[in-house]
Amino acid sequence: MYYFCTYFDQNYLPRALALYQSLQKQCPDFKLWALCMDEFSYNILSYLNLPKMQLISLSQFEEGDTALLAAKPTRSRVEYYFTCTPSLPLYILKHWVEVDLITYLDADLFFFADPAPIYTALQNYSIGIISHRFAPKIKYIEQHGKYNVGWLSFRRDKPSLVCLNWWREQCLEWCYDKPDGNRFGDQKYLDEWPHLFQGVLEIEHLGANLAPWNFDNYTLTVKDGQVWVNEYPLIFFHFQGLEIITSRLYNINLTKYKAKPSKVLLQNVYRGYIKKLLAFTADAIGKNIEYRQIRQMHFLYWRRLRYTIIDIVGRSYIISINDNLIDIGF
Repeated sequence: MYYFCTYFDQNYLPRALALYQSLQKQCPDFKLWALCMDEFSYNILSYLNLPKMQLISLSQFEEGDTALLAAKPTRSRVEYYFTCTPSLPLYILKHWVEVDLITYLDADLFFFADPAPIYTALQNYSIGIISHRFAPKIKYIEQHGKYNVGWLSFRRDKPSLVCLNWWREQCLEWCYDKPDGNRFGDQKYLDEWPHLFQGVLEIEHLGANLAPWNFDNYTLTVKDGQVWVNEYPLIFFHFQGLEIITSRLYNINLTKYKAKPSKVLLQNVYRGYIKKLLAFTADAIGKNIEYRQIRQMHFLYWRRLRYTIIDIVGRSYIISINDNLIDIGF
């Protein structure tokens, strides 16, 4: 049994649903705890009643946590979300005693294969982290953190609990969306883990956490319907920065990563994910959720159209998705 947790608000709800379905397809058995950061997400998911998803409302999560509530007014919305990250695995380990190892996932991940190789590598370790593996031309971004928060595994043992409680205290004290020496959000703190805590594994599987900041390092191929990253199968991709412009246009935001996507990446990774996001809006309507809720969800899903600026001069690739192909303009 794989145990996962994530959090999101209404803006990332379709992505969280895509993550869930990818886990359904690729994992033999799993449970996903979903911390809903707003009532809208909680209400929609309560109606859908997904069998392998355990919902946690924000009020449940915050109840009795005076330290977290004290930090909340000092943070922006996204900074408060970051502040909550270490508290979520701790919350699950506290309330569900059957969980032997909990893995935090960013909601914009999507699985293309069973994560079993990662869990095999983790067998003799307490904590699992993944390096960004920045492409050489953007190595300077590592000042924001060597490791990515997208996948983090914690075993129910002393080293993990010591690490999680230390990380939580650091985030409660300072967790802002700006660099400040050896701090940046909830992420830069991870740089210290291999030195401070026992049993930390840096996961080296190249198919784990392929992302806009590192795909330029590798050759992507397709064999028997499976995407390969060099000689490793793609396990999950991190769709960080993807923006919805219209129902037919998507900005995959590669400007700051100076990356040029291959045809394999666009056709076999991005295309399927974008179609999945579209399908979840249609599926929700098909399940006859109250019209008022669907109307609100539809509005929230496409509202970025009025505010998105397409960087034609830079490398923000614009994807136009049709039934059988992807067109790229830049």
